[in-house]
Amino acid sequence: MNITLKQAQNVIEKAVAKAVAIETKMNISVVDSGANPVAFVRMDGAWLGSADIALKKAKTARFFDMPTGEIGKLSQPGNPLFNIEHSNEGLISFPGGIPIKDNTGTIIGAIGVSGSSVENDHIVAEAGLEAIS
Repeated sequence: MNITLKQAQNVIEKAVAKAVAIETKMNISVVDSGANPVAFVRMDGAWLGSADIALKKAKTARFFDMPTGEIGKLSQPGNPLFNIEHSNEGLISFPGGIPIKDNTGTIIGAIGVSGSSVENDHIVAEAGLEAIS
Protein backbone atom coordinates (compact mmCIF):
# COMPACT_ATOMS: atom_id res chain seq x y z
CA MET A 1 0.00 0.00 0.00
CA ASN A 2 1.39 3.39 -1.01
CA ILE A 3 0.53 6.97 -0.26
CA THR A 4 -1.13 8.57 -3.28
CA LEU A 5 0.06 11.77 -4.89
CA LYS A 6 -3.10 13.52 -3.67
CA GLN A 7 -2.50 12.34 -0.10
CA ALA A 8 1.15 13.42 -0.28
CA GLN A 9 0.13 16.85 -1.54
CA ASN A 10 -2.37 17.15 1.32
CA VAL A 11 0.35 16.18 3.82
CA ILE A 12 2.60 18.90 2.42
CA GLU A 13 -0.22 21.44 2.48
CA LYS A 14 -0.87 20.80 6.20
CA ALA A 15 2.86 20.92 6.97
CA VAL A 16 3.32 24.19 5.08
CA ALA A 17 0.37 25.72 6.95
CA LYS A 18 2.00 24.78 10.26
CA ALA A 19 5.37 26.16 9.16
CA VAL A 20 3.70 29.45 8.25
CA ALA A 21 1.85 29.48 11.59
CA ILE A 22 5.11 29.12 13.54
CA GLU A 23 6.88 31.56 11.24
CA THR A 24 9.55 29.30 9.80
CA LYS A 25 10.60 28.24 6.30
CA MET A 26 10.85 24.53 5.60
CA ASN A 27 11.75 21.90 3.07
CA ILE A 28 9.15 19.12 3.19
CA SER A 29 9.50 15.75 1.50
CA VAL A 30 7.04 12.84 1.31
CA VAL A 31 8.08 9.34 0.25
CA ASP A 32 5.98 6.25 -0.47
CA SER A 33 6.20 2.90 1.30
CA GLY A 34 9.25 2.02 -0.82
CA ALA A 35 11.01 5.24 0.27
CA ASN A 36 10.62 6.73 -3.22
CA PRO A 37 9.96 10.49 -3.46
CA VAL A 38 6.32 11.38 -4.14
CA ALA A 39 6.10 15.09 -3.29
CA PHE A 40 8.43 17.87 -2.20
CA VAL A 41 8.23 21.58 -1.50
CA ARG A 42 10.87 24.13 -0.58
CA MET A 43 9.21 27.15 0.91
CA ASP A 44 10.45 30.51 -0.35
CA GLY A 45 13.64 31.35 1.49
CA ALA A 46 14.15 27.89 3.05
CA TRP A 47 17.74 26.73 3.28
CA LEU A 48 18.97 24.93 0.16
CA GLY A 49 20.97 22.40 2.19
CA SER A 50 17.87 21.33 4.08
CA ALA A 51 16.23 19.91 0.94
CA ASP A 52 18.51 16.86 1.03
CA ILE A 53 18.07 16.53 4.78
CA ALA A 54 14.26 16.52 4.46
CA LEU A 55 14.39 13.69 1.92
CA LYS A 56 16.86 11.71 4.03
CA LYS A 57 14.67 12.17 7.11
CA ALA A 58 11.65 10.81 5.22
CA LYS A 59 13.66 7.86 3.89
CA THR A 60 15.16 7.13 7.31
CA ALA A 61 11.71 7.14 8.95
CA ARG A 62 10.45 4.69 6.31
CA PHE A 63 13.52 2.45 6.28
CA PHE A 64 13.15 1.82 10.02
CA ASP A 65 9.43 2.57 10.51
CA MET A 66 9.99 4.93 13.39
CA PRO A 67 10.45 8.65 13.92
CA THR A 68 13.98 9.79 13.21
CA GLY A 69 14.30 11.23 16.71
CA GLU A 70 13.83 7.72 18.11
CA ILE A 71 16.57 6.42 15.83
CA GLY A 72 18.75 9.21 17.19
CA LYS A 73 18.29 7.94 20.72
CA LEU A 74 19.21 4.40 19.63
CA SER A 75 22.28 5.58 17.68
CA GLN A 76 24.12 7.25 20.55
CA PRO A 77 27.48 5.76 21.65
CA GLY A 78 26.93 2.52 23.52
CA ASN A 79 23.44 1.98 22.08
CA PRO A 80 22.49 -0.74 19.57
CA LEU A 81 22.33 1.48 16.45
CA PHE A 82 25.53 3.45 17.07
CA ASN A 83 26.88 4.80 13.73
CA ILE A 84 23.80 3.71 11.74
CA GLU A 85 23.65 7.15 10.14
CA HIS A 86 26.57 6.08 7.96
CA SER A 87 24.53 3.33 6.28
CA ASN A 88 22.11 3.57 3.35
CA GLU A 89 24.03 6.42 1.70
CA GLY A 90 23.48 8.55 4.79
CA LEU A 91 20.64 8.54 7.29
CA ILE A 92 19.39 11.34 9.48
CA SER A 93 19.06 10.48 13.15
CA PHE A 94 17.50 13.61 14.61
CA PRO A 95 13.82 14.69 14.72
CA GLY A 96 11.80 15.71 11.69
CA GLY A 97 11.07 12.39 9.97
CA ILE A 98 7.92 10.38 10.76
CA PRO A 99 6.30 7.34 9.13
CA ILE A 100 2.85 7.96 7.64
CA LYS A 101 0.15 5.40 8.44
CA ASP A 102 -3.28 4.95 6.91
CA ASN A 103 -6.43 4.53 9.01
CA THR A 104 -5.67 0.80 9.47
CA GLY A 105 -2.19 1.48 10.86
CA THR A 106 -0.38 0.35 7.70
CA ILE A 107 2.68 2.43 6.86
CA ILE A 108 2.11 4.01 3.45
CA GLY A 109 5.07 6.40 3.39
CA ALA A 110 6.90 8.96 5.47
CA ILE A 111 7.39 12.70 5.82
CA GLY A 112 10.68 14.49 6.34
CA VAL A 113 10.97 18.15 7.32
CA SER A 114 14.06 20.32 7.64
CA GLY A 115 14.80 24.01 7.87
CA SER A 116 14.50 25.11 11.48
CA SER A 117 15.24 23.68 14.92
CA VAL A 118 14.72 19.93 15.18
CA GLU A 119 11.82 20.65 17.52
CA ASN A 120 10.12 22.79 14.87
CA ASP A 121 10.95 20.25 12.18
CA HIS A 122 9.16 17.57 14.20
CA ILE A 123 6.17 19.82 14.94
CA VAL A 124 5.73 20.58 11.24
CA ALA A 125 6.09 16.89 10.31
CA GLU A 126 3.43 15.94 12.86
CA ALA A 127 1.11 18.57 11.42
CA GLY A 128 1.48 16.98 8.00
CA LEU A 129 0.21 13.68 9.40
CA GLU A 130 -3.14 15.34 10.17
CA ALA A 131 -3.92 15.18 6.43
CA ILE A 132 -4.20 11.37 6.55
CA SER A 133 -7.44 10.06 8.00
